Amino acid sequence: MEEKKIICCRCNKELKPEKTYFSYLGHSYHADIMRCPDCGEVYIPEELVKGRMFEVETMLEDK
Repeated sequence: MEEKKIICCRCNKELKPEKTYFSYLGHSYHADIMRCPDCGEVYIPEELVKGRMFEVETMLEDK
């Protein structure tokens, strides 16, 4: 199965996976997400938002 290419709407370049750091409530974590090699624009897929990111946010808010 071939993956769809994601293109940056600013630069018209193909996004590449890159380790990206996030910060929430004073805590940092990272995930490999698609990022434009030129402008740095990121694409965060719905699965990541509703999955891992939601779990981390919930865990930190419950502390």
